[in-house]
Amino acid sequence: MGLNDPQWGKKNSGGPPDLEELLRKLNGKLEALLGSKRPGGTGSSGGGDNKGKPQVGGVGVGLVALIGVLIWASTGFYIVDASQRGLVLRFGKYVDETQAGPRWHLPYPIETVEIVNLSQVRTVEIGYRENVKNKMLSESLMLTDDENIIDIQFAVQYFLKDPAEYLFNNRSPDENVRQAAETAIREIVGKNKMDFVLYEGREQVAASTTKLIQEILDRYKSGILVSKVTMQNAQPPEQVQAAFDDAVKAGQDRERQKNEGQAYANDVVPRAKGAAARLMQEADGYKQAMIANAEGDASRFKQILVEYEKAPQVTRERMYIDMMQQVMTNTSKVMVDQKNGSNLLYLPLDKLIQSTAAPAAATVDVGQVVKPAAETAAPANGDNGVLQRARELLGRERGAR
Repeated sequence: MGLNDPQWGKKNSGGPPDLEELLRKLNGKLEALLGSKRPGGTGSSGGGDNKGKPQVGGVGVGLVALIGVLIWASTGFYIVDASQRGLVLRFGKYVDETQAGPRWHLPYPIETVEIVNLSQVRTVEIGYRENVKNKMLSESLMLTDDENIIDIQFAVQYFLKDPAEYLFNNRSPDENVRQAAETAIREIVGKNKMDFVLYEGREQVAASTTKLIQEILDRYKSGILVSKVTMQNAQPPEQVQAAFDDAVKAGQDRERQKNEGQAYANDVVPRAKGAAARLMQEADGYKQAMIANAEGDASRFKQILVEYEKAPQVTRERMYIDMMQQVMTNTSKVMVDQKNGSNLLYLPLDKLIQSTAAPAAATVDVGQVVKPAAETAAPANGDNGVLQRARELLGRERGAR
């Protein structure tokens, strides 16, 4: 007995189930699901002979349809990476944004999905393509505030912050970035001098350009975030490059000479101010010294006047002796007394002057030799003894001259 015999399962109750019966039930369920009616037990051409026999053709169509539905449904599965976002479109209209992970949407043509990479750093080049030597003069040549033409090549790096705005708000978002960058750099360069753009202000120009590009793209709602503007090259046009180099060298020589002159001024002016301050201090010190000396002389004269009024002759002689002491102290002459036969035959004034400059413990001063004699004579002999001693000294000095 064959396995396809309808009576096989009944006669062998302990055997396997009827496969055709299972397929017929499955086909009926599929037809009920799809809203179709399965044909009756009698065929249109077979009459009563086909009653109770399985409809193999209907079962095959249902199975094929089921497999087709499963394959069609499986096309809706997709995977979104951690750095990506999925944008689901239903009949071309944006309906949802999906995060990272395995996802499913209604298969085509009902829904489609656009995968957008958010972490990718995108770059547009202005003034050149792929290499700075491959220049685009229509983009790179621009006019400065001082009416000079310069040639600038730079690159703009950006990434996406809103994938929906990036895909649906603008037709060509990358081209919009290029146009916004060109507009921004022309505005910034047009407000500054050529030297500022080419040399000391390149970083400031790049920063201002980045800010202005972002403002323009935000007004367009492009969903783009500008990360960096890199200045590749900034120079005058090639036709005037040689003349410009000469002008730059002349400017550098001028700055060098100015710096040298400033360095010389910084060296000389403080010295002159220091010398002037020193002279002012010396003059002030000289002034104070002269005033103090004058006041001291006036005070000493008053004191001598008081003593002169008390003893005119003694004071006069003493003043004369002091004057001679000061005069002889500043001379290098040697005095020898030969006429009077005095014991003081040799008076080496130069040696006495040198000994006066020595330490006080070893010095011998003429005034200290003379004054004690005069002072010791005064208590013993009175004023007459002082006068007598003074006359003797004066006679010796006059004889020596």
